[in-house]
Amino acid sequence: MGTNRVVVVGAGVGGLAAALELSAHGLEVLVVERAAQPGGKMREVAAGIAHVDAGPTVLTMRWVFDELLATAGVALDDVLTLRPAEVLARHAWDAEQSLDLYADESRTADAIGVFAGAAEARAYRTFAERARRVYRTLEGPFIRADRPGPLELVRRTGWRHLDDLWRISPFTTLAHALGRHFRDPRLRQLFGRYATYCGSSPFLAPATLMLVAHVEREGVWLVEGGMHRIAHALAKAATERGATIRYRTTAAAVRVENGRVAAIELDTGERFDADAIVVNADPGAIASGRLGSDIAAAVTAVPRSARSLSAMTWTCVAKTAGFPLTRHNVFFSRDYRAEFEDILERGSIPADPTVYVCAQDRDDRGVSSSAGPERLLCLVNAPPVGDARRFEPLEVARSEADMRATLARCGLRIEPHHKVATTPADFERLFPDTGGALYGRASHGWAASFRRPAARTRIPGLYLAGGSVHPGPGVPMAALSGRLASRAVLEDRGAL
Repeated sequence: MGTNRVVVVGAGVGGLAAALELSAHGLEVLVVERAAQPGGKMREVAAGIAHVDAGPTVLTMRWVFDELLATAGVALDDVLTLRPAEVLARHAWDAEQSLDLYADESRTADAIGVFAGAAEARAYRTFAERARRVYRTLEGPFIRADRPGPLELVRRTGWRHLDDLWRISPFTTLAHALGRHFRDPRLRQLFGRYATYCGSSPFLAPATLMLVAHVEREGVWLVEGGMHRIAHALAKAATERGATIRYRTTAAAVRVENGRVAAIELDTGERFDADAIVVNADPGAIASGRLGSDIAAAVTAVPRSARSLSAMTWTCVAKTAGFPLTRHNVFFSRDYRAEFEDILERGSIPADPTVYVCAQDRDDRGVSSSAGPERLLCLVNAPPVGDARRFEPLEVARSEADMRATLARCGLRIEPHHKVATTPADFERLFPDTGGALYGRASHGWAASFRRPAARTRIPGLYLAGGSVHPGPGVPMAALSGRLASRAVLEDRGAL
């Protein structure tokens, strides 16, 4: 090892987390990011003069960022203003049927009792306890740890706790498990939606994903100023500890010499020697040779058939009327199974889609900070085929009409003043070699989570971070991946 330098390729949340922790340990850290700002998928889009969150909108697992910033001697509350949401999300099936979920379990159970009856309220409490057990079983040995194989997970959990592993139901689909908890199809649809948090179908994803219900109940946080503030806070903390971040800078190739990484070359022709390189990008970009042929064999590309969902999104400034929006809102399709068949089997955007709407100017009680038009992100799940075909204006317009029809059926009218549509092809341009898939590999089947790349690769000195690698997608999981990468770097240097 001839230098004290680590290069991080990509300033998404995973790359920023790695840069912060490595710089806090005294290493020389250079981050190269081709965009003009940090954040990666945690991005903003200009709609007229307003800037709208156009990536992740939900912050959970606050403890991840408390712990990450603490390693650099920073308190999270000193760099971000966060408020816990009492209303987690508002859900609607039509203009007459809506249900709020709350951070308070008893309040949610009461709401379900009014909505679907006392038996379903009791079923919810049983489901909530099961989700809690699943999360507690997996947090230490899987979520916080280097990626294990199935046998390693058993070893970490302990042979005496094999019954706990069995109860997390890895071989049962989420939809099947929900069918055993709830008789009301609306509740099965509502809690089945948690599979989409990692870009998957509830009819194919394992029941372990019910842990998302517990994660949300532990706390959904509203970030003052928008989610993009998280990326800026991490970037600021990293640079204050000595890291250098170069924006509008593209990595052209990682060079391997004598069997280990040796340097990064930029598209400007500059070369920076490095002992370690952390790549915060989709593994497909490495496997395709986008970062040079030297490291193309370091990871295996995700087959097209195994990609996670993409999306059609509309970021807009709009007048709204009718349905009482809160911060997070979900408007369900009439046939959830048909929706996923359209996406995964036919490769088409659903004609009757479920629509997620983030009303960025509203708090969880529905109070808006805007007296006029408000900022909205509207999202519909879509197939990850952005590298295979274009999405022509007529198809985009038809998808918008279908999206607005779902909203209208549920009583919401929107009149956009400014809007920007983003298709799977646009996401492919932003995040190459993904087809527009936003979550890496889909969590379909019990073994999918074990197939995500780990922090270490086959090439010494080359590490991975980001939502496409272990432990998975989502803002806190991406940050954990960065911490796992930085820990691997430090361990391999003998610094831990």
